[in-house]
Amino acid sequence: MTDKTRDVRIPLTVLGTGAMGTALVRAWLAAGHPVTVWNRTPARAEALAAQGATVAASAAEAVSASRLVIACLLDDASVGAALDGADLAGRDLVNLTTGTPAEGRARAAWATARGARFLDGGIMAVPPMIGDADSGGYVFYSGSPELFEEHRDTLAVPAGTRYVGGDAGFAALHDVALLSAMSGMFAGIVHAFALIGPEDIAPKDFAPLLVSWLGAMTGSANKAAAQIESGDYGKGVVSNLAMQVAGNATLLRTAEEQGVSPELLTPYTALMERWLAGGHGAEDTTGAVELLNLRRSAADRP
Repeated sequence: MTDKTRDVRIPLTVLGTGAMGTALVRAWLAAGHPVTVWNRTPARAEALAAQGATVAASAAEAVSASRLVIACLLDDASVGAALDGADLAGRDLVNLTTGTPAEGRARAAWATARGARFLDGGIMAVPPMIGDADSGGYVFYSGSPELFEEHRDTLAVPAGTRYVGGDAGFAALHDVALLSAMSGMFAGIVHAFALIGPEDIAPKDFAPLLVSWLGAMTGSANKAAAQIESGDYGKGVVSNLAMQVAGNATLLRTAEEQGVSPELLTPYTALMERWLAGGHGAEDTTGAVELLNLRRSAADRP
């Protein structure tokens, strides 16, 4: 066995055996890792015991079994509760529990004060994607660069890895930013299906048109990024803000005609109108991002 193989098969502990935690454990077991697991409801870990995992009676016992400890629990509060009283000195704690950037930073400070190295993670996958190298799933990591480099191969077993910086809050920030964009897209999809609902148009026939159109539009994120970084929202404008605000009236009238609530559209159309009122009609819509930054002083706002 080579040194590389020994590193890949290091023992680890997983706290939490819900759907995601179970998928993670199965992937590591399949790769030959000795895995110790703990779950607040012991019965939920029984199936993993049958597959080769060692079930610990307490979270503290599970932590003591391995240097590398993975937490995949309900929320940040449950991480604190599970690890209360556990000896973290010399441990490498990787938190894959969904949380906010502030929670990631606070948990990093909390772990460091207890003698542990810390990584926060944001899982960009659903359980069926875990352990499938072709699924496209991956995990954002941020925090200790030394921890990430040492355990990179092990962390890459269940899903791809993307290290996004030493700020422990960055994994959650990347995670939530992408999920927020997805949420807005889903809102648009729901609204589109609602519009055709009263008509003799089969949703299954309309869906491919949605997929194609939205896929073509997502490339605009690259242009938006360039505009935001340069601060020049007039760069590369194809359809300016004034034109798009005028066009929004058609979207809203069509919703009214079809008997569809415009509530999924109006927050964004109102934001565009506010940016237009600030004299930005010849620019792209991207500039409306300025109105969303609540940290800017009132004096700086257009």
